[in-house]
Amino acid sequence: MSTRLAAALGAVALLAAVPAGPARAHEGHDHGAAQPPVSKTVAPRGEAFSDAFELVAIPRDGTLTLFLDRFRTNEPVTGATIEVETPEGPRTASATPGGGYTLTAPWLSRPGRHDLVATVTAGDAVDVMPVTVTVPADAGAAIPAEPAAARAALARVSEAGRGVRQRLGAGDPILVGAVAVAFLLGVLVTALARGRRGVPTAALIAVGITLVLGTAAFAHGDDDREAPVQGAALTGTRPAAPSASDLAQRLPDGSVFVPKPTQRLLALRTTMTERGSFHRSVELPGRIIPDPNASGVVQSSVGGRLSPPPSGLFPRLGTRVRKGEILATVTPPIQAVDVSDMRQTQGDLDQQISIVERRVDRYRRLALTGAVAQTQLDDALAELKGLQDRRTALDRIRREPEPLVAPVDGVVAQAAAVAGQMATPGQMVFQVVDPSRLWVEALSFDALAAAQDATARLADGRTLKLAYQGSGLADRNQAIPVQFAVQGDASGLRVGQFVTVLAGTDTEQAGLALPRAAVVRAGNGQDVVYEHTTAERFEARPVRVEPLDGGRVLVAEGVGPGKRVVTQGAELLDQVR
Repeated sequence: MSTRLAAALGAVALLAAVPAGPARAHEGHDHGAAQPPVSKTVAPRGEAFSDAFELVAIPRDGTLTLFLDRFRTNEPVTGATIEVETPEGPRTASATPGGGYTLTAPWLSRPGRHDLVATVTAGDAVDVMPVTVTVPADAGAAIPAEPAAARAALARVSEAGRGVRQRLGAGDPILVGAVAVAFLLGVLVTALARGRRGVPTAALIAVGITLVLGTAAFAHGDDDREAPVQGAALTGTRPAAPSASDLAQRLPDGSVFVPKPTQRLLALRTTMTERGSFHRSVELPGRIIPDPNASGVVQSSVGGRLSPPPSGLFPRLGTRVRKGEILATVTPPIQAVDVSDMRQTQGDLDQQISIVERRVDRYRRLALTGAVAQTQLDDALAELKGLQDRRTALDRIRREPEPLVAPVDGVVAQAAAVAGQMATPGQMVFQVVDPSRLWVEALSFDALAAAQDATARLADGRTLKLAYQGSGLADRNQAIPVQFAVQGDASGLRVGQFVTVLAGTDTEQAGLALPRAAVVRAGNGQDVVYEHTTAERFEARPVRVEPLDGGRVLVAEGVGPGKRVVTQGAELLDQVR
């Protein structure tokens, strides 16, 4: 019995040489790198997808919330029927105002793995999607004190054994000294037990306890030990973990986690990339010009003073006018010399008219008796009429101004009319343009093929489809003027407005066509697109893009075919931190 007691005390002394808890590393040693913390702001969830749909299941408070989207476009599917095979039998989810579906699930109170099968019916499409939801154990559940203490003791013993092996292998002088002391103590106790069997066992136990209490000096002389959490050892419960919620966040690996409810708010949409061959496009500076067949200018043929039209008001900018409508009048000025000549001419005409009138009267009386031939009377009447017309035209020149009329139907694009203003011959007073028929004139340094399509991009991002009309043979500023007709809706365009023309060439290149909104500029100035890797995770992919047309770019490198890329909401997604 004494021998066994001595051996036990030696083992106690040996274990006492090892720190009771995990000691901090000495300088130059490493106890293992800490694992990165797991985000506590993401609730447990399950995912499933097929060629048509993508399903996310989120358990919370005894309710299973389902979000159903189109797999290719990430568009929410509303009005669908979702039947779920649960541990308690089949259940049908009900739609919510937010575009999701909910299902009462009391079985979610049991932690563990729950395998579900969801049958989705949306229109003519029917799909069966298995989804697994894992409910973690309640973080606030009580743990029995005795099993917890037993597990803690086993863990400490195991940790002590590993520490002893490591430090013995490393030749730790402290541990070697402790082993020697333990051996000598065992020999001494054995000798005392054989010589004096009456040595109180309590004294030997006291020696062992003293050695155990002195082991604190073997670790680090002035290291602090971490105090246990108050209440944890007394009550046998773990500290309560913070409740999980869904928050959009950028993960340590650079990807972005966006829960489905947030995706609905941001209106994120995706498309499936497909490789194709496209004509290379070139960017040309251009401006809006009026269609020469649907526009015109109003000019004065003679110099004179401008006056309002019969309506009394000059047409203002933007006023719609009809072809032939009088827009203004020009009264030509008459010089003093001209006035004198006109008066002299009027006097001569009046005298001649008086003479011819008397002759006509005489011929009429003589023609009745046959003394004068009828032909002489007719000649006199014709001469009288000619003199009267000349006299009337002379009066009209002095009284009637020149009317300025609209050459085409349209709106007044330019107006330079002021009452009393003197207009010179050939001066433009009004410009009338049909706003539904506009052209674009661009300057190109290369000859463009007539059959290639072109688009124009405005400063606000709007695009216009253009049809090639022709190009000039004479250079303008060492460039070739090329004209295109605007097709479709031309509302909001202004004559002279600058645009960027993207015209196709004969050169073909392969790549992926994506909307311009899909490409965002990262903080380092590099172009990136966001790939939809899983239902609620997006990853930024650096890409190299080239212009394709007014609304699309060509991705030459960075993303392959068959990937889901965000085409709407990428700018908002890039702001998630």
